[in-house]
Amino acid sequence: MNNKPSPPYYAVIFSSVRTDDDDGYAQTIEHMMDIGLKHDGCLGLESVNDGDMGISVSYWKDLESIKSWKQVADHITAQKLGREKWYKSYTTRIAKVEREYSYEKPEQ
Repeated sequence: MNNKPSPPYYAVIFSSVRTDDDDGYAQTIEHMMDIGLKHDGCLGLESVNDGDMGISVSYWKDLESIKSWKQVADHITAQKLGREKWYKSYTTRIAKVEREYSYEKPEQ
């Protein structure tokens, strides 16, 4: 996550299992990340993939920002294509981050 917001904030956790269909997937994901990170209220994004499994976590200042993002026309189109072509299954979870802590190894 680029900007480290101070809690509380919200996390949208999207875990998925992909199909073998890659037609347009990479371009769509790149576009969604580009416009999503610019959407009002988006605080950042982290994503990891391992084979056909993936987890993306986007961070938001409030629930209204998440609802607004869900209504963006390009996002609605990507969701439809995901269900039709790219995902065997997925789960979206929304959680409020109350506190956090981290570790970073010092440079030597």
